[in-house]
Amino acid sequence: MPIYDYSCRGCGTTFELLVRGERKPPTCPSCESQEVERKLSVPAVQSDGTRDLAMRAAKKRDAAQATDRMHERLRYEESHDRHG
Repeated sequence: MPIYDYSCRGCGTTFELLVRGERKPPTCPSCESQEVERKLSVPAVQSDGTRDLAMRAAKKRDAAQATDRMHERLRYEESHDRHG
């Protein structure tokens, strides 16, 4: 059962759809239009190099999010200390 990528010509929404051998045309989940275009799906290939690259990107993203959360917490505490 393949998963296909589609793009709606009406509203521009892109979505994935699991196709089970059904003959009815796919419909857009946003506007329910049947004017959709099947896109070229790229298979996910993973090697040691791509896995390492993805892990480094994830660690960098997680560190940035942790820093943002810490700054937000400090701003919250400062604003409550002044008003409390």
